[in-house]
Formats: sequence, C-alpha cells, structure tokens
Amino acid sequence: MLEVTATEFKKNLGKYLTLVNKEEIIITRNGIPIAQISPPKKKSIVNQLIGIIPDDGYSLDDARMERLLRNEDSI
Repeated sequence: MLEVTATEFKKNLGKYLTLVNKEEIIITRNGIPIAQISPPKKKSIVNQLIGIIPDDGYSLDDARMERLLRNEDSI
C-alpha cells in the first residue's frame, strides 16, 4: 500500500493512476488518511456485456428454465 499526500497526488495524477493497478493508494491530508484508491475489481464477462446487449426482457432465470426444459425433452 502506497501513501501519498493530496498535493503530491494532485501534481502527479497520471503517475498514480498507473500505479494503482499494482497497489492500493492512500491519500493523506496533514498526515490523516482522507481517501483510498484501489484497482477495479475484475468483472465477469456477463457484467461487461450489460448495456452492450439490448435488454429484451429475457432474464437469467428464463435462460435457466429454457435449458432445463431442453434437457427434459432430450431424455
């Protein structure tokens, strides 16, 4: 974990945005932590597609039910 002052963070924003991919950054003001920046959590492929694929009302539950019905038909 890297600790930097608010002034240092502001002056070198680009540098710290690159570093945040490797470790969390704590921003301090007068020696007191005021913010924490951490890398984004990995999203699943499904979450990455939200907003890209149009919402047609077909839900995850609908997909599960359809798959179960197909499996029953094949037995």
